[in-house]
Amino acid sequence: METLERFQQNRRIIEDFTTRTLEAFPSDFARLLYISSLRDLASGQYHHEGLATIYPLPAVQEALAYCHEELFAKLLETPLEQQEWDLRACLATLRGDFWGVVARWQELESYRLLLPEGVPAYLHDLFCSNLRALLALMAEEHAICQPAS
Repeated sequence: METLERFQQNRRIIEDFTTRTLEAFPSDFARLLYISSLRDLASGQYHHEGLATIYPLPAVQEALAYCHEELFAKLLETPLEQQEWDLRACLATLRGDFWGVVARWQELESYRLLLPEGVPAYLHDLFCSNLRALLALMAEEHAICQPAS
C-alpha cells in the first residue's frame, strides 16, 4: 500500500510541477535549464520552495530528479534541427546579447550543468557533443553575418 501511495504522491508532484511551472517556459532547453537551476551543485539536492511547502521533501527530491531525467531524455530523442531551434529559443530568453550568450556557453561549456546526475557516459558525451556542434553553428552564423572590419 505504501508504494501505491508514494507513486500517487510523486505523480501529483510531477503534474503540479509540469503544469504550474514548466509549461511557462518556451522551450525544452529552457525547462531543462530551469530544473537544473533548482539543483544545488554541492549536495545534488533540488530546492523548490512552493513544492516543499505542500509535499514531503524526499518526495519532491524524487519527483524533480525524475522530471530532470525525463526532460534530458526527451531532448536527446529530439532531432538535432529541432534541438537547434529549441536551444535558440532558450538562449534568447537569457540576459545579455544573444551572441554574447552563445560565446559564453561555448567558452565555459555551461551546458554541462544541464546534465542530470548519474547519466551514463555515452549519453553525457552525446549531449555535450550536440551542444558543442549547435553552439559552433550559431557562432559561425554570427561570424558570417558580421560585416568585415
